[in-house]
Amino acid sequence: RTMLRRLETFARVDGRRLMDIYREDNIENTDYFYPDMKDKAQALARVEQDFLHYLETDFFSKPGKACWVLEENGVWVSALRLSEIAPGDYYLEALETHPDFRRRRCAVRLLEAVLAELRAQGPFRLRDCVGKKNVPSLGVHEKCGFRIAAQDGTDYLSGEVNERCYGMEYVWKGE
Repeated sequence: RTMLRRLETFARVDGRRLMDIYREDNIENTDYFYPDMKDKAQALARVEQDFLHYLETDFFSKPGKACWVLEENGVWVSALRLSEIAPGDYYLEALETHPDFRRRRCAVRLLEAVLAELRAQGPFRLRDCVGKKNVPSLGVHEKCGFRIAAQDGTDYLSGEVNERCYGMEYVWKGE
């Protein structure tokens, strides 16, 4: 059974199931955030704790934010964060699929479901910043109707421009 979850408060987040989706990225982040920690399991626990703390104290503390999760048979298989940065203007980040569920179109199904939810609310623009070398993510975005709108991506929450990313965009003007 497949289910789409829209989490608008931290209280609805199952931290363990969400961290399982982001496990590979979190492992990579141990070297960035805690390069001097020898115990990688301990470093991973710190990165996960920091991630969940960010969600609780920063991300969910602002209006217009949601974490969307695709669940299959009780397992959280894919997730993304969505921020409304202006009325009808959204920023997508952290689209990820649990490693055990990759190559099953989970990210495509999640993104298509979120796009359908947004279309039901009226015209909108959805932007994302995707690594130029992240071929799987670029493919997911293109399958879902995104186009490359800028050669350099922008994190619309921080305003930072990243030349290693494309600025992706999906525009729906209504029917």
